[in-house]
Amino acid sequence: MRAVLALDQGTTSSRAILFDHAGKILAVAQQEFTQYFPHNGWVEHDATEIWQAQLAVARQALQAADLQADDVAAIGITNQRETTVVWHRGTGQPISRAIVWQDRRTAAFCDTLRSAGHEPLVSRLSGLVIDPYFSGTKLRWILDHIPDARQLADQGDLAFGTIDSWLLWNLSGGRRHVTDISNASRTMLMNLATGQWDDELLELLQIPRSILPEICPSSHHFGDSAPELFGRPIPLGSAAGDQQAALFGQNCTRHGMAKNTYGTGCFMLMNIGEMPRLSTQKLLTSVAWQTATGKQYALEGSVFIAGAAIQWLRDGLGLIQSSAEVEALAASVSDSDGVYLVPAFAGLGAPHWDAYARGTVVGITRGTTKAHLARAALEGIAFQVADVLTAMQQDTGIELQELRVDGGAAANNLLMQFQANILQTPVVRPQIIETTALGAAFLAGLTVGFWQSPDEVAAVWQAERTFFPQMSDSEAQYRRERWGNALDRSRAWEPRIS
Repeated sequence: MRAVLALDQGTTSSRAILFDHAGKILAVAQQEFTQYFPHNGWVEHDATEIWQAQLAVARQALQAADLQADDVAAIGITNQRETTVVWHRGTGQPISRAIVWQDRRTAAFCDTLRSAGHEPLVSRLSGLVIDPYFSGTKLRWILDHIPDARQLADQGDLAFGTIDSWLLWNLSGGRRHVTDISNASRTMLMNLATGQWDDELLELLQIPRSILPEICPSSHHFGDSAPELFGRPIPLGSAAGDQQAALFGQNCTRHGMAKNTYGTGCFMLMNIGEMPRLSTQKLLTSVAWQTATGKQYALEGSVFIAGAAIQWLRDGLGLIQSSAEVEALAASVSDSDGVYLVPAFAGLGAPHWDAYARGTVVGITRGTTKAHLARAALEGIAFQVADVLTAMQQDTGIELQELRVDGGAAANNLLMQFQANILQTPVVRPQIIETTALGAAFLAGLTVGFWQSPDEVAAVWQAERTFFPQMSDSEAQYRRERWGNALDRSRAWEPRIS
């Protein structure tokens, strides 16, 4: 066997990447799909379009690499998490559009649950907070608002799944209704300790057990692809949520290792070992993965706006023509000259969780230029990441030895150097930056023996560059204190009550 095929199903596009035994990329194919915004705060996808796009790019990647199904050891899946699909078991057709993780339509229901005092129960059992982000309230909404949905569910005619489950169903020709434990842990329906659907949570959200998929390990033989899809069956060897897959792809397999993904937002995960630990700092606890050697857990902190701040400089202010220009513009000045930009355009995520905070720029003088704003925008990303890491260290007592990084903005050397400076911790960028897909490939390859052991997988990961701190600890602390002042101003925003 020459390769593992990773299916990377994201929020805006479906990709397929073929990796060889050394982790080298043999071929990549990508296809965007439609985003639907039917109402304010609603975000939907056409699950059928997602499946068709994912199948198309898988075939395109095989063709581009001149490989046949016989050359592929296994298929691994990684996916946008929390997005919710419900389909009819008989027809295999979705009963509505998928409700995307970004969707906020269940906010009022979540407020009701919190007001009724259910947050401690949900946190203790699931490791999550009550929020529309997670799948449970989305599924409840579908059952309550799509005609005949609850009756069909009670009859056992409907199937629910996150995107991994939907892809596995279609890849297996409708024979396998399964999910992996990392995705299940993001539904607000799974008991974090047992790794099974929880009766108390199902009762709270009025979810019938019959609609739920079987929970399996992340590295697992989920079945085989239907022969007609690729010419012969290919083992379905893994599934994992995108951020957990990236943690595995970064080889953060030991207790206390952490990675941060710089995308539209930022997602920092820390491996906390074989026992779940509930956060006291408003972070989330999820299953990182489960393999033949056991189960690992992760603490997670999400920053809502990271790369999106650079897009705002481009599209909102017109300071740059392309996002790639921001590094050169920011590097044209030696520092931000006391300007701090808090990119709370959609409120603040972890560890602050302030939905009413708003984007704020402080420290502007007559001498402030667009270069200072560009530098402040990059530094604002790094400060937010530092806030999350501080919360993780307070939760765990672990002093991080290095932070492994990936995602589009990880290519920005100025940002990575400032991140190391402000963390006072080395920042390590890998040679293979497609860590999400690589993690799915690793997990699938371990299932079928393409890689024989975690040690063999670890040997594939190599650092491309390490950024060491070049700022004194006292200066970093001073900068973070000034950042804290700016953060306070962003949180002082009072929404107008009409």
